[in-house]
Formats: sequence, structure tokens, C-alpha cells
Amino acid sequence: MGFKKLLASLGAGGASVETVLTEDNVVPGGVVQGEVRIQGGSVNQQIEGLSVGLQARVEVEGGDHEVKQDIEFVKQRLGGAFEVQSGAVHVVPFGLEIPWETPITTIAGQRLRGMDIGVTTELEIARAVDSGDLDPINVHPLPAQQAVLDAFIQLGFRFKSADMERGHIRGTRQRLPFYQEIEFFAPQQYRGLNQVEVTFVADDREMDVVLEMDKKPGLFSEGSDSYRAFTVDLHNFQGTDYAAYLNQWLAEVGGRRNWL
Repeated sequence: MGFKKLLASLGAGGASVETVLTEDNVVPGGVVQGEVRIQGGSVNQQIEGLSVGLQARVEVEGGDHEVKQDIEFVKQRLGGAFEVQSGAVHVVPFGLEIPWETPITTIAGQRLRGMDIGVTTELEIARAVDSGDLDPINVHPLPAQQAVLDAFIQLGFRFKSADMERGHIRGTRQRLPFYQEIEFFAPQQYRGLNQVEVTFVADDREMDVVLEMDKKPGLFSEGSDSYRAFTVDLHNFQGTDYAAYLNQWLAEVGGRRNWL
């Protein structure tokens, strides 16, 4: 990304800024490293504040339709005020922690369409604020998340889509104001089942896995046979056969609904 001219009250000869990510491939709980480079203009300028953050574009229910909203869910201030000398380059390194709940944007090297998550940069100068463009990051699954996703593939499910929705799933450890749904088409052996959605809600020790079939828009039908939630230990998950677990649940529901 090239240098971006600041727009907020800088006037002619103002500074420009660039954010460079050292590594844009991360996992939940990891750290994205980078630096902000401020190129001084033709005059000295006082910078009142500099911060970086993480932003996601999520779906929000708006009456009978959905709208997109940018939500900044992490913000980190990088030091205090400083002056950028004319013609000089001021470099500020940073390490931005990725929350454990951060949605997955990339699976098996393929970026999921619509998963817009990235680093934002914000400068405060002359009592005004200027925000730069979004620098995308690639959030890969944790090993425990990959194990559950692999189980769906092993059973013959096909990836359909993923989205991020504003809201909260009851009974989980969710702290962010939004969550991700990853949707799979069901294979033919599960007659009558159209799709299954999976949501991961993790912290540094465990992860809630929320599964739902035949979901009604905007509602999690908790307590019905179409809803299932279980907990996975992030550090001790290898002993579970998740494909067998999922197949048993689907077979139980299918038997009660005469799918099979």
C-alpha cells in the first residue's frame, strides 16, 4: 500500500502515512505485527495521537433487510503526542493482539468471501481525526477449529458460505458484539437436511461449538433438537472423533424427523 495523504486539517504540505504489516497471517489468540510510517511534509507537524485497531464488517438486522456495519472491536493507542519533522520519516512499531473469538477468514489457503477483517490506523492532529484504509489480515483456524471443520468435510458436507452477524448467542462465552456463522450444504445421506451452521466462540482455554440446522433468520432455537452446543478443550481435543459425534447427532435428529 502506498502512502495515504491525511485529510484532517493538514493543509498543503501535510504529512502522509502508511501502515505495513510484517505478517498478515494469524490465528485467534495470536499477534499481528507491523509498523506505522509517517512521512513528514514540507512543515513540522504535531501529532496528538496515533492508534491502530481491528475492524470487521458485519451484518446487522434492519427491519426486513440486513445492512453492513463496520465495527472496531480492538483499539490500541501507540504512545503519546509527538512531532513529525519536515521531510523526516517517523516509524512506530506495534503488536496487535487478536482476540480468541476473532472470526476465521481463511480456510485451507482460501479466503472466505465477505470476511472483511483488517487493521485500521487512526491519526489525531489539530483536534481532528483521520482514519486510513483497512489493511486486511488472514485469520486461520486454530487446530481445534480445524478438527471440527475437517469432520464436516469427512462426512461429505460442502462449504456454502460464511458471514458475521451482530448479536449475542446465549449460553456461550461470547464477549465480542458479533459472531461468525460458517454454513455447510448437507450430503445426500442426510435426507431432508438442507444445511448446518457452525459457530466457534473461544477463549484462551476452551471453545464453545454451536451447531444449528434449519435455522430461522435471526433466531437460535436453543433447546430444540436442531440446536447443539458443546465445549472443546483447545489444548486437549485430539482424542475426540468429531465426525462420529456429528454423525450421531444428525442421525438422532434424522430418526425423529423421519429423514433417514
